[in-house]
Amino acid sequence: MSALEAVLRRGAAVAGAAPHARLLLDAEGWAALADALAADDGGALLALWPGQRSVHAALLDDAGRMVVASGPAAPGYAALSPARPGALLFERAARDLAGIVAEGAADARPWLDHAEETEWLPAEGPGLHRILVGPIHAGVIEPGQFRFSLQGEAVVRLEVRLGFTHKGTLSLMRGKPPWAAARFAARLSGDSTVAHSAAFALAVEAACGVAAPPRAQALRVLMLEWERVANHLHDWGMICNDAAFAAIHAETGRLREAVLRAADAAFGHRLMMDRVVPGGVAADMSGEGAAALRSAALAVRRAVPGLRRILEQHASLQDRLAGTGVIAAALVRRFAAGGVVGRASGRAFDARLLPSPLPYAALSPRLATRGEGDVAARVAVRIEELHESLRMVTALLDTLPDGPLEAPLPPRAGEGSALIEGFRGECFAWVSLDDGGAIREVFLRDPSWLHWPLLEAAVQGNIVADFPLINTSVNGSCSGCDL
Repeated sequence: MSALEAVLRRGAAVAGAAPHARLLLDAEGWAALADALAADDGGALLALWPGQRSVHAALLDDAGRMVVASGPAAPGYAALSPARPGALLFERAARDLAGIVAEGAADARPWLDHAEETEWLPAEGPGLHRILVGPIHAGVIEPGQFRFSLQGEAVVRLEVRLGFTHKGTLSLMRGKPPWAAARFAARLSGDSTVAHSAAFALAVEAACGVAAPPRAQALRVLMLEWERVANHLHDWGMICNDAAFAAIHAETGRLREAVLRAADAAFGHRLMMDRVVPGGVAADMSGEGAAALRSAALAVRRAVPGLRRILEQHASLQDRLAGTGVIAAALVRRFAAGGVVGRASGRAFDARLLPSPLPYAALSPRLATRGEGDVAARVAVRIEELHESLRMVTALLDTLPDGPLEAPLPPRAGEGSALIEGFRGECFAWVSLDDGGAIREVFLRDPSWLHWPLLEAAVQGNIVADFPLINTSVNGSCSGCDL
């Protein structure tokens, strides 16, 4: 038995938490949890968030089993960031959102609270100069602030500052029935609207003790994979554009537009927003929608091999991508980074392979991994995932079951959690419902929480001119972290 397992066994299980257990630890038990994580390399920290005078952490063991641990947070709680650096931004946000303090945290500065004067991390050396970029940018992009410390053209340190799109999402969801709260989950990060909606819906359904009908679950997977196709095309093209190779960007943009139009024809919305709801899906796929999806999928499948050859055969483009923005495998493991960022650095994790009410087991998703950890590897993983998503979309269209689209949700108390693989990585949702079935507590986690610190590491030692393509290859969401 590992040290982590021994600590968790001391916790008292919360009745009604499903499908993953929630264990209550006292202050001594939480401190022991921090010590166990420091002593044991096993166990991934997925998220940490404040409750009502408490702190919660979602953990995943090496066998893919998830558990939520909870401890008291008054007046403070033992920090997990010294053992799991991925906890750092969560601890800073918890202090800003709820006033609870992580004692012994590696960084106690505000995260979302911009009322104080910004305190930047130091960078020293001869001939050092600094560039501050954002939060207002030249393009129509999210507001993030980037502070570069440079020696000549080489980046010595990058620090990212977010919080400019903080909108009180979690507080706005509390007290609302799940069907109303779902609209906020769908808008946490608009490019992952299906993934966050599905995670929230599955968490609510687990709390209510119901399952969406088989047709609804199949349509959810269809939308999840279609969302992945659209975003991987976009990122592939944008990375090439940032390397001054506009031809691939133009073609992937054209293909993505066809994918979005097919989504609109099939589901009534280009991004498929508000189509996944607690209990099922909001509407069935239209009759002409299946044909539109098949046509767009065929167009992408035919175009990708030629575009990939162009990518691989142009030495000037490969020179910009290969060896640029490397994220070390050891760092990815420490942060438990998922999605393309993790798999391009050798971390073979994909939430689609975990047990789930969604019918992924029947589709047998194939994992795409690389070991180089550079921009080229992240592009390669995206391309392979494109092929796999198109394969699964075709299989789903061939085998969609008939039946109802939604199951009623009983107005009852309960707790539920879920982990869904979005295009960036795994999206996590946890909800607690009161006796009337309304949202009592909720937390939503975008994978970008674990990716922004890795972007800071990826840029070090690279020239500042390569920052745009490194940043795009990681593609963290500002909105997804500005709760």
